[in-house]
Amino acid sequence: MSRTFYGKTWDQWIEEYGRSHQHPINRACHSLGIPLIVASGVIALTGFFVHALWYPVAVMFVAGWILQFVGHAFERKMPEFFRDWRFLFVGLRWWMKKVRGRV
Repeated sequence: MSRTFYGKTWDQWIEEYGRSHQHPINRACHSLGIPLIVASGVIALTGFFVHALWYPVAVMFVAGWILQFVGHAFERKMPEFFRDWRFLFVGLRWWMKKVRGRV
């Protein structure tokens, strides 16, 4: 049985996400930007103990989001999460499938 996230399977969410991420530059920007954003969040947890990490974490986070928006400029489409906030979670799943060669 396939798990659902708000009534759709993850594959359905990722397929929909993929339709708005067709341009190769947008895909490349997301392939770099998504892990930067996620890594910044993970490293930020350490930043509570090692305050010197806050600047690099902020740079990674901002750079990741800049890449997302640059990619969408090439796609000529607004990011999906402006239409539906749940796509903020789908992007990471899309990236994980892409890394495994399944997208």
